[in-house]
Amino acid sequence: MKHSLLILVFFFTANAFSCSDLLDSSLRVLDSDNEQSLCEYTGNVVLVVNVASKCGYTPQYAGLQRLYTKYKEEGLVVIGIPSRDFFKQEFSEESKVAEFCSTEYGVDFPMFATAKVKGKKAHPFYKKLIAATGQSPAWNFNKYLINRDGEVVSHFPSEIKPESESLICSIQSIL
Repeated sequence: MKHSLLILVFFFTANAFSCSDLLDSSLRVLDSDNEQSLCEYTGNVVLVVNVASKCGYTPQYAGLQRLYTKYKEEGLVVIGIPSRDFFKQEFSEESKVAEFCSTEYGVDFPMFATAKVKGKKAHPFYKKLIAATGQSPAWNFNKYLINRDGEVVSHFPSEIKPESESLICSIQSIL
């Protein structure tokens, strides 16, 4: 009986924390050589945003930081992925991206290395996001919302601000 119970507990524990196909990806941490598995975010609500430091939407960093601060204790993780895909509106040096985000907007949510987010050369994680939604980023500050099971539940174009009612309602409904 003890062995059966132990196996049953292990089975449910392992399945409760198994990584989804979508999150089964790695990204390099911004301005670092360290790779991070996105499986670490299994069980959290994740908002993925392709960001840029020299874009008309760049002030959205402030709203993203406020969202992260407000909901991180409930399980929200905001991750920023800088991209130069749209008129190269991101610094080419990652140290400048990191400094800009920290000094200008106080960003402390996870930031990853600059990556391609559209087209044939898109990062494999972005290819998964695009396949799951049928929506490719059309510009900087495109947003994908992933539920605790590691499934994309919503896509928000750049013009939807981080603190918009539609985005906040979507986040609250899956927290």
